[in-house]
Amino acid sequence: MKIWSDSWINGERIPPKYAAGKLQPGASGVTFSDNLNPHLAWSEVPAGTQSLALICHDFDVPSRGDDVNQSDREVPADLPRVDFFHWVVVDLPASLSEIAEGEFSRGFTPRGKLGPATLHGARHGLNDYTGWFAADAEMAGDYYGYDGPFPPFNDSLVHHYVFTLYALAVARAPVEGTFTGPQVRQAIYPHVLGEATLSGTYTLNRRLSS
Repeated sequence: MKIWSDSWINGERIPPKYAAGKLQPGASGVTFSDNLNPHLAWSEVPAGTQSLALICHDFDVPSRGDDVNQSDREVPADLPRVDFFHWVVVDLPASLSEIAEGEFSRGFTPRGKLGPATLHGARHGLNDYTGWFAADAEMAGDYYGYDGPFPPFNDSLVHHYVFTLYALAVARAPVEGTFTGPQVRQAIYPHVLGEATLSGTYTLNRRLSS
């Protein structure tokens, strides 16, 4: 399988319009961005594929929040890192060969987008902004679908985002109700016929982005 994007070249920096957060021009802070889902296209899907699943995750997220978004210090580079899931979608039809820019997401929706039902008869899982905003009275909710990068503005690491497309031998992924990225990974594992990845980087640390 192959996957690519017209939005950026594999391994290069993700443009801010595909992120949930961006630097404020001429100011020291950060703000919400356009949060468009990127264009994705793929080919050479294995014979026997009955559906597709797509997961986007960042594997550079700080494992502790003590130093996150503190203007007087940076998050240490040697701090252990964990996964943060930005997009989880299953049951994409095997006949589908691309997703258009902005087709699934345009703007950041406080309390989250609706789900799990979405375009093409697919189903969205929860992304990890659900947990991030859980204690925020104005933002708490179920965040379905795509919400892009918004790494800590003081992180000493540039974050990496991986879009993984899975070809599955089942027409419906074996998850029901409300589901998350780790649950999908575990459930689809026995049914994966092939996979392909596209990656990009993003930072809101002005020292690293200059």
